[in-house]
Amino acid sequence: MTGGYSDAGLGGFLRHALALLQRNAVLVAGVIGLALAIALVSTMLATPRYTAYTSIQIDDQSEQVLGDELGGQTAANSGWDIDRFLNTQLEILRSRALAERVARKLELARDRAFFEAMGAELPQSGGGAVASGAAAGLVRGGLTVDLPRETRIARLGFSSNDPEVAAKLANAYASEFIQATLQRRFDSSAYARDFVGKQLEEARVRLETSERELNAYAREAGLIRTRDVTSRDDARGTDSVTTASLLQLNEAANKAQAERIQAESRWAAENSTPLLASQAVLASPAVQGLISRQSALRAELGVARGRYLEGHPKVQSLESELAAVTSQLGQAAREVRSGIRADFVAARDAESRLRAQVSRLQGATLAEQDRSVRYNTLAREADTNRSLYDGLLQRFRELNAASGISASNIAVVDAAVAPGAPSSPNLAKNLAIALLIGVVIAGATVFLRDQLDDAIRVPEDVEGKIHLPLLGVVPISADGQPTAALADAKSPVAEAYNSLRGALLYSTPQGLPPVMLVTSARESEGKSTTSYAIARGVALTGKRVLLVDADLRRPSLHRLLGTDGKRGLSSLLTSSDSAASAIVDTAQDGLALLPAGPIPPSPTELLSAPRMAAVLEELSAAYDMVVIDSSPVLGLADAPVLSAIVDGVLLVIEADAARGGALKSALRRLRAMEPVILGAVLTKFDPAKAGNAYSSYYGYGYYSYQEGEVRS
Repeated sequence: MTGGYSDAGLGGFLRHALALLQRNAVLVAGVIGLALAIALVSTMLATPRYTAYTSIQIDDQSEQVLGDELGGQTAANSGWDIDRFLNTQLEILRSRALAERVARKLELARDRAFFEAMGAELPQSGGGAVASGAAAGLVRGGLTVDLPRETRIARLGFSSNDPEVAAKLANAYASEFIQATLQRRFDSSAYARDFVGKQLEEARVRLETSERELNAYAREAGLIRTRDVTSRDDARGTDSVTTASLLQLNEAANKAQAERIQAESRWAAENSTPLLASQAVLASPAVQGLISRQSALRAELGVARGRYLEGHPKVQSLESELAAVTSQLGQAAREVRSGIRADFVAARDAESRLRAQVSRLQGATLAEQDRSVRYNTLAREADTNRSLYDGLLQRFRELNAASGISASNIAVVDAAVAPGAPSSPNLAKNLAIALLIGVVIAGATVFLRDQLDDAIRVPEDVEGKIHLPLLGVVPISADGQPTAALADAKSPVAEAYNSLRGALLYSTPQGLPPVMLVTSARESEGKSTTSYAIARGVALTGKRVLLVDADLRRPSLHRLLGTDGKRGLSSLLTSSDSAASAIVDTAQDGLALLPAGPIPPSPTELLSAPRMAAVLEELSAAYDMVVIDSSPVLGLADAPVLSAIVDGVLLVIEADAARGGALKSALRRLRAMEPVILGAVLTKFDPAKAGNAYSSYYGYGYYSYQEGEVRS
């Protein structure tokens, strides 16, 4: 909306809702009071019901009947499985079979007191089957089961008109639930023992047969195994003597190959190196000794040659000894190299012999593997039969050991006792429910009425129902004299019109429209007062303003301002006199009035004549602003005709009296002339009637609050 009255969102909705409830307080109170009265009467007339509770603990169930391999049930080990198990137990508690078991245990089919306590009559016809079915139905109908998610303690409740019967049935339900659980477990165990016993005997026969066939074929094929082939760790075809020998020889051959490669590499490196440059030769202690001796002799020979002549005996002796050592050194080096080659040849020969033996055993092993195909098939069959037999034997022993155990995973925590007070009817609960229902019905009724209501009651209705900008909201005057209230600048009416004047300043790009038409859909909506208030407010700002009474059918502005209305607008339109001849001054400085003048026989013809446009042009040139008060739109053509020759139209809407349909019709008539519709102003608005939320929201009473605060 425009002018500061828009409040979209949650806050606006809540204010609107609160105002609706306040406007319809009597209806809301009546609906809620009726709902509470009905709840009170029905509670007082209802038969008291007593509910006794017993608590039972339900633990995880673990029934390993046939084991995991045979589809047995195991204990719930996940959150989902636990929930499923507990929900299953709850459904068993609610089952008809358990109700029939309780009825049979307590012989309720012939118990007249039980039927009376349940508010029913004992069947007189149909025989025992009908009575038993009726008793079971009453038992089942009186039961309530509750299992909180945080615990495994289930609460069994039984409701009856008799507190003793309620406690008796609640305890009987818990007891029979435990007995039924044990009976199902025992029946399941007995069936499992018989079934497993038969399966065990069949497995034993199959195991003996498969082992005989396996041994017979092994003798026939000449297969010798080094370990038990019926073991779970049997490696098919790898545990015969031939295979074991092949593995050992192959390992030795691989080792010999590695040694041969190493020796071959060593010989190749040695053979490509000069004799005395070889690391292996130089590493020999004998060679090292000869090299040292050779070096020493060469040193002595050098000394001797420096001291003696070439043919001297000492020199000759040293030369002979050096030649001998050099010869020995060459021989020793050749012997080292020959040893390296001998190692290579030996490694090569050893590898060849082992490879030959491996090739021979490979052929034998392949032949044995051909004979082992059937053997392996029989061995797997024997192994499977033994595993099945062992599993069944273990399960059979467990079933025999557990056959006499009657432990239950369900136990009574608290037994039921006869309640001292009825559980229903609950007055507080019923009143709370009735209050909630009453509030819902009252709220729905109020909002439905609001949706069907076509009246413009609150500011939000202006934009919501007729889609027109709201420029101001004028409260209703306490004494019914809004004109008098304008004299008090601090009155809500004066403040509202000041706010409207401020909104008009921004209604057009040029500010205040030079010539503005004020009209309404029907009469008595406050358009004349609004016209005067706007003109007076603009005049107070120092502008020259002319107020024109264009309602040539029921003029009122001359009486409102206390002036003479004998000459006015109709006089100007029926003559060529100047406009100034009909204008009168008012008590307000800057504000002049052009009365309506004598009522003409055909106002519409006068207002639609070219003379009217000429008069307005003359007046617009003489004044800063011209405010025209016209006739209502509906039923008359005056306002639509004038709207085509003004700068803007302001629509006045009376709160609680104007209807959306009528306003839309009026707007259609105006828009047919293509005028500039500035917006609307809501008059005679009663905040107290609309709701206190509007009173505080629109700021009415601000000055009175402030003055009261100063006084205090």
